[in-house]
Amino acid sequence: MARVLALIDGEHYPPVVRAALEVLGRDHEVVAAAFLGGTEKVGAAADDASYGVPVVRGETPEAALKEALRRYEPGLVVDLSDEPVITAAMRFRLAGIALAERAEYRGADFHFSPPRRLVATRTPAIGIIGTGKRVGKTAISAYVARHLKAAGRDIAVVAMGRGGPAEPELIRGEEVELTTADLLALARRGVHAASDNYEDAIMSRVTTVGARRCGGGLAGDTFFSNVVDAALLADSLGKELLIFEGSGAAIPPAETDANILVIGAGRGLTYVRDYFGPYRLGLADLAIIACAEEPVASMQDVDDIRAEIARVSPGLPVIATTFRPAPVNPVCGSRVFFATTAPSSVIPMLASYLESTYGCEVVGTSPNLSDRALLQGDLRAAEGTFDLLLTELKAAAIDVVAQAGESSGVETVLCDNVPVPVDGADLPRALDALCARAIERGLERASEDVRAKGRRDS
Repeated sequence: MARVLALIDGEHYPPVVRAALEVLGRDHEVVAAAFLGGTEKVGAAADDASYGVPVVRGETPEAALKEALRRYEPGLVVDLSDEPVITAAMRFRLAGIALAERAEYRGADFHFSPPRRLVATRTPAIGIIGTGKRVGKTAISAYVARHLKAAGRDIAVVAMGRGGPAEPELIRGEEVELTTADLLALARRGVHAASDNYEDAIMSRVTTVGARRCGGGLAGDTFFSNVVDAALLADSLGKELLIFEGSGAAIPPAETDANILVIGAGRGLTYVRDYFGPYRLGLADLAIIACAEEPVASMQDVDDIRAEIARVSPGLPVIATTFRPAPVNPVCGSRVFFATTAPSSVIPMLASYLESTYGCEVVGTSPNLSDRALLQGDLRAAEGTFDLLLTELKAAAIDVVAQAGESSGVETVLCDNVPVPVDGADLPRALDALCARAIERGLERASEDVRAKGRRDS
């Protein structure tokens, strides 16, 4: 029998609620109810005896639910409340609180399950997840991997993507240097050669294991993935630390010991405040606000996001960053066509940065790396003006940009995106602290697993 916590309100007549709890109790163990508010049909005498189960109250609906979850540790939360006490927006917040405690959340016509954690590695693990697609999660992941490698950590990255391999693919990036020609060969075999695992291996020169997924739920679960097999492969490598990189808003189905949440500043406040934004914040040990500069986001936008993070997750470290392009090979003296997924509004700034930092001349650009037809049109329009193609390793970078370069005899250079704090924060120091925390927690988790196994065996 599932242990059930019911959510109730004072807009329902107590005998009606008690009758509903009794029906619920036929198939479940109803351990308590959290009272969410409302006074219309509840008098001062409405106590635990009125409902037949212990009742937990709090200053807010969220506080009542958190306290009830702490006291009773249910596996299922059943929402018997309704408008006007609980709005749809409030229900998402309550569901997020329940999911964070690994409890299901069910109502009259909805049911949310916590994202599955299907595998727990013996190796300590960091998760890097995002509020959505195109927030800079892979660029952050590559930076984290590079930094930890430079700090002497022995790591591997498990990258989950919508174009990942059918079987987990191991690339020893510190030993094998993939070239554009290698990626073109992969593309001709039907492989998505711009998948995240290739970007991580090329940009960070670390061991990567590629995986795939299909479908993404509101709370980050996937309909299908082969991440479990990828995690087991990575776990067998004897590394000090694993990094599990999410895909879009999807969360890898693996236990992690610390998490980084990447938030796109340009997506606005809603991705933090609404739906399951608060749930993702609750998973995080560090929040990185990406693209936190004009014209993508104003300082007020960034301040609003910071304030909401502080409200939902007080004390959570937050670092605001932006990205700067970094070619992996020299481009000095070249006439460059630059292809990117960045919005068109920031391309003049990025082009200027490339010219002043790397000594090239940017003669053409395209923000359409994720739209093959428009990208091909941009390349045709600029034909004859450039002698080098520069592209992020995303979307159509290989099968369109690099293919066009090979056809015209023009070199294609891949371009990284490097996160740069815009608030004076020390990102490397924050990552070092997060890494140490993940390893400490991971070792403790492994020790507890051994102790639990010993108890079972005895």
